[in-house]
Amino acid sequence: MNTISVIIPTYNRLKRLQRVLAALERQNYALDDFEVVVVSDGSSDGTNEYLREQTTHLQLHAVVQPNQGVAVARNIGVRHATSNLILFIDDDVVPAPQLIAEHVLIHTAHGDDVIVLGPMLTPEGFHMSRWVRWEQAMLTKQYDAMRDGKYSPSARQFYTGNTSLARTHLLASGGFDENFRRAEDVELAYRLAERGLQFVFNPNAIGYHYAERSFRSWMEIPYVYGRNDVIFTRDKQQDWLLPEVFNEFHDRNMLVQLLVRLCLDRDALSRSIVTWLKGISYLADRIGFERLVQTTHSGIFNLRYYQGVAHEMGGRRRFFAQVAQAHV
Repeated sequence: MNTISVIIPTYNRLKRLQRVLAALERQNYALDDFEVVVVSDGSSDGTNEYLREQTTHLQLHAVVQPNQGVAVARNIGVRHATSNLILFIDDDVVPAPQLIAEHVLIHTAHGDDVIVLGPMLTPEGFHMSRWVRWEQAMLTKQYDAMRDGKYSPSARQFYTGNTSLARTHLLASGGFDENFRRAEDVELAYRLAERGLQFVFNPNAIGYHYAERSFRSWMEIPYVYGRNDVIFTRDKQQDWLLPEVFNEFHDRNMLVQLLVRLCLDRDALSRSIVTWLKGISYLADRIGFERLVQTTHSGIFNLRYYQGVAHEMGGRRRFFAQVAQAHV
């Protein structure tokens, strides 16, 4: 029986997927001891044909479904898996040769009641857009803090691009909530934490993140996360979450707080300011002023997040009432 099942949801990223599968063939972990379940979520770029026709040394199982979102794809992957240990990898995260072995190492040492988080690092020489570069810098900052013991890993670092846990816990918890197309991983992690599972960061379980997304797509991410944090609090009994959000607002830098106070419920002004900040980041990038590039994208990301929170709550008045209450 396989020790571990690797589950990869994919959608129209054939070239990326091929790179991931090639890296899995080069693992320093016996190919007979793990399987790979690829779930094609409505791909139309030749992925399905490739999965049917390719030859590989991997124990590869392909599942093809209409496009239903990554939560559905991962749940289907879990149902097809034959191992008790599940490793989730995204189709743009290329595993270093030791990735599988490092995940198994932690589970062997600590048992089934841990969730292992591995880093998704920036590949050397890979060109990223300014906004994705900021995102990777924020991830690296978290990884460094966990590695150095500045804070402990938690459900909020449960990124399914590179994480593993026992299949029994996934099934017992009900798996990913298929109503969510984003932040479905964090929502599941909150439920897993309630079951008493511990999160362990292993800096040696390295995946390289070949991330690409448009500015529009990147802008949508924090907005949806903000809305979902309200939904998780209101509908998913995560009563601690919104108070934490409002407490954290007071720790944000002055730029973020100013942008939020200026722009909530003022869509025209918000669009103008975002366009202005994007232009500044472009100029800063041209002259090599990376700190300003990072600052502008931090401002945009946080503004969009708090806009999502405020919109789901019912507007700026309710948002700032909660901010004021958190400051008391």
